Amino acid sequence: MNRFLSHTGVKYPIIQAPMGWIARSQLASSVCNAGALGIIETSSGETEACKAEIEKMFTLTDSPFGVNLPILFLRDDTMLKYICESGVKFVTTSAGSPKKFIGPLKDAGIVVYHAVPTLEAAIKCEDAGVDGLVVEGAEGGGFKNPEEVSTLVLLQAIRERVEVPLVAAGGICDGRGMAAAFALGAEAIQMGTRFVSAEESPVHANYKQAIVDAQTTGTHVLNKKSTPCIRALKTERTRNIYEDGLMPPDTFAKIQDLYFGGDMEASVGLAGQSAGLINSVEPVESIINQTVEQFFEIAGRMTRFAAGRSFDS
Repeated sequence: MNRFLSHTGVKYPIIQAPMGWIARSQLASSVCNAGALGIIETSSGETEACKAEIEKMFTLTDSPFGVNLPILFLRDDTMLKYICESGVKFVTTSAGSPKKFIGPLKDAGIVVYHAVPTLEAAIKCEDAGVDGLVVEGAEGGGFKNPEEVSTLVLLQAIRERVEVPLVAAGGICDGRGMAAAFALGAEAIQMGTRFVSAEESPVHANYKQAIVDAQTTGTHVLNKKSTPCIRALKTERTRNIYEDGLMPPDTFAKIQDLYFGGDMEASVGLAGQSAGLINSVEPVESIINQTVEQFFEIAGRMTRFAAGRSFDS
């Protein structure tokens, strides 16, 4: 039994990551309608706009969807209270301790998964009562742990010590990554950069093309000596930040000019190392179907190895 599927009711064990401003109803409903789990972001801090996006989801899809609550970015408990009364059944929490959130959310009948970048955090969150964990390796885009641990290592370490279901995140954009994650004990995967570059993603074509054009070495980890530490696409702006070591205070001031205006030097284009594996802009449904088909093809090959007890199978 796949516990993630039981917790969510979706067809495929794939989550779309909660990217600020991007993970809204246009993208999330497309993911849901293709059989995976779309997530609505609230990290943008635009409370009323995010509420409106959640309400749109109930009209755009009949499938389950979720909402992300980034604890350190929430100004008050307005969004928490709203979610508990909204009819949403699945929430991911991140950026902070979920302790104070778990009680109200679970009292409202909501399944709670928390995003963790370390083994220590995973153990604490399981003890706090989360239903599952999103294991975020260093390959992923966006906000990162400055002490980098790859998804490959982090998944193994956490699977050995905790019992709750795990969602693998970071460096995954297809069925090969999904198969590898499942081999290490995950029951689902989360993809961010792959969905940012999807046809239904609301971002500007320049941002999508920058992801498609990126090499496997096409990202920088920035601001490792301060907060927040992030992974972003290489541009002239991010190269300067990388060389300086610290991000200017106004780094994110014009982030929407990059996301929706297409000015790739206006801010920093968050993306994971999987950008180096993405070669085209595809519809969400194609991305999900191709990922699932590739996963099962690889799983079948692995089954033949096991059945024959031979590496020549």
